[in-house]
Amino acid sequence: MQSLKDEMERIQDANGSPLQFVEVAANVAHPDAGDLIVNAAVSNFGAIDGIVHNAGICQFQDFLDVTRPQIGSHMDVNFTGPFNISQAVVRQMIKQKSGGSIVCIASISATFGSERLTHYASSKAAILGLNASLAVAFGKEGIRFNCVSPGTIETSMNKVDLAGPKKLQMEGRVPLGRLGVPEDIAKPVVFFLSDMAQYISGQNLIIDGGSSVFYQ
Repeated sequence: MQSLKDEMERIQDANGSPLQFVEVAANVAHPDAGDLIVNAAVSNFGAIDGIVHNAGICQFQDFLDVTRPQIGSHMDVNFTGPFNISQAVVRQMIKQKSGGSIVCIASISATFGSERLTHYASSKAAILGLNASLAVAFGKEGIRFNCVSPGTIETSMNKVDLAGPKKLQMEGRVPLGRLGVPEDIAKPVVFFLSDMAQYISGQNLIIDGGSSVFYQ
């Protein structure tokens, strides 16, 4: 939460105008999280026009050593959370009768193999299925659903895994010559939320610097 506050302050300083920021303490895997988020948004802003499902966990583990608790925690946070929260958000958007945009952060692991991420990849693949079905189910309400699938992005979550030679190895597989940074994901997400993407729904955008098409 502190990192979000710091980022809001940075944006506010750059724009020179005040920005409204509301904190909501919630466990995304809890069934009540969606209602908490929607109520906070409506109470403070009058409506909810879009949401980004960005919470996630990713623990590397060999397939034969993956435990039921690990499967459960990955599904709870990466899939069940967005599912439940989307239910609450869609109900509110239908009530508002003004459409909206819901963006899920999936992963390149959902469509391409990851040796030690079988449980994580499965949870993200479920998100792709959810995204496509919701786009069909609620297009008539003017609600758009899209996914962004990052490749290897340098974040606090994978800092240890990308230390030393591993980082150089990963960079060598990216045609653009570097790993991604959070800003590389944020900008396409803003696009999907905006009216510039008003005729785009049910899509999955892979953002990986070209690594998924790099054969030789």
